Amino acid sequence: MKIAAVQMVSTPDLGRNLETAARLVAEAAGAGAQLVALPEYFCLIGARDTDKLAFAEPEGDGAIQRFLAGLASRHGVWLVGGTLPLRAPDGERVFNRCCVFGPDGVEAAHYDKIHLFAYDNGRERYAEATTLAAGDTPVAVQCGPLRVGLSVCYDLRFPELYRALTQPPCDLLCVPAAFTATTGRAHWELLLRARAVENQCYVLAPAQGGLHESGRRTWGHSLIADPWGEVLAQRDEGEGVVLAEVSAARLAEVRSQLPALAHRRL
Repeated sequence: MKIAAVQMVSTPDLGRNLETAARLVAEAAGAGAQLVALPEYFCLIGARDTDKLAFAEPEGDGAIQRFLAGLASRHGVWLVGGTLPLRAPDGERVFNRCCVFGPDGVEAAHYDKIHLFAYDNGRERYAEATTLAAGDTPVAVQCGPLRVGLSVCYDLRFPELYRALTQPPCDLLCVPAAFTATTGRAHWELLLRARAVENQCYVLAPAQGGLHESGRRTWGHSLIADPWGEVLAQRDEGEGVVLAEVSAARLAEVRSQLPALAHRRL
């Protein structure tokens, strides 16, 4: 099964971002991808973290969710819709939600980002909890022949989440992200390959990648890794599509030659 990671450099303009996403998903589907994943905040990266609050949608409805549903059905693909802002019960914050739509345009699953990023090195400061409410439930979804575990960006640093998703084992872990250039340079590929190796599955990581109109720089380097931790395809910066094949035979080979999943004790 061919899969694709879409890399974007999203702007503060929702309409422009949706047009870009539509074009890149069409490109991926045209290249034969049956599962396509968009990056975190594909729909909007504003000048301020609070900008996303104005675009928050109710569960199961809204322009962004309808856009994703239509895109999946138009191209007949499984679509992991990056993330979008979904209204939280407190009315002050939003969930950072990843919605998955099937080839029929129906939502198959959704996941609310559990771990909220915080970072302060004296020059850069991020505190997602000021605008985001945290989810609390790990989610895996069957996308055709693939069991897909869902996660978002900062979740990547918490291996216990992925262990929870691998009961039973996943074939693919998806990590839509908007890693900062600072943390991405240090840890992005390292952590993605580690998650692939320790869970013996493919990893699909669509990212924001470049200098945004807001002045923020994201790391990019969207990639697909195999269950041995080998990077099959990667894009450094700028918008584009990263493609690779998921092989059931390769999954079986790695797990039979080194049966680490069966050796777990804790």
